[in-house]
Amino acid sequence: MVHIYSCQLELHDSLYYATREIGRLYETKPVIHNYALCYALGLVNSDSYRYFCCEQIPQYQEHLNPLNEEKIYVTPARAIIHTAVLNTWKYANNNYHVEMEKTKKNIPSFGRAKEITPESVFECFIISGHPLQLPKWIRLGKWMSKAEVKLTELSLSKQKEDLFIYPYPLNPLDVMFTHEVISYDVINMPPVSLIRNVQMCGEYYPISDRPDLKIPARLSYRFG
Repeated sequence: MVHIYSCQLELHDSLYYATREIGRLYETKPVIHNYALCYALGLVNSDSYRYFCCEQIPQYQEHLNPLNEEKIYVTPARAIIHTAVLNTWKYANNNYHVEMEKTKKNIPSFGRAKEITPESVFECFIISGHPLQLPKWIRLGKWMSKAEVKLTELSLSKQKEDLFIYPYPLNPLDVMFTHEVISYDVINMPPVSLIRNVQMCGEYYPISDRPDLKIPARLSYRFG
């Protein structure tokens, strides 16, 4: 039996991650990638990735393929309420002697950051083959910002197949093999650009308590 949840994330700290870099301006767009959400929600079964990662080479395929086996899929999240603030910072080094070496953390030393402010709310959808429980609190972004998780199960109607529009962000790799994607808008961000306002043909789940919402069926993590 398929369970679909609305997962809302309410920020209790400012949220920062660089979705776009313009010189020394690092912009946080009001969208959270579904890869990042899988780690933040504790769905990736790897102790070394729960709070930090000492490696600079991501292992998305290795970490997310087990979720396909568990029949768990998380969509990207978009902000339903948000404001942004611009901060300027500079990190100083007080050492008398400094040796140049490869950095172990991908954090800029100075610049300006456009951050999402506290009390902003994001929403994603989680499709699961079994009832799901998530932690009440999680950490997000470069600053490990605190966010409250509110999980609500949605009521489903009978699965259908037709032409439909999904207005929220999607990972194109996860939908292009199961649906005919006709048109979309691109959200440029690493590691895989997302799409939204997607017109597509294929199977979807109608949501009884949100009649305008049709969530694509047969979503899974794919890597080309």
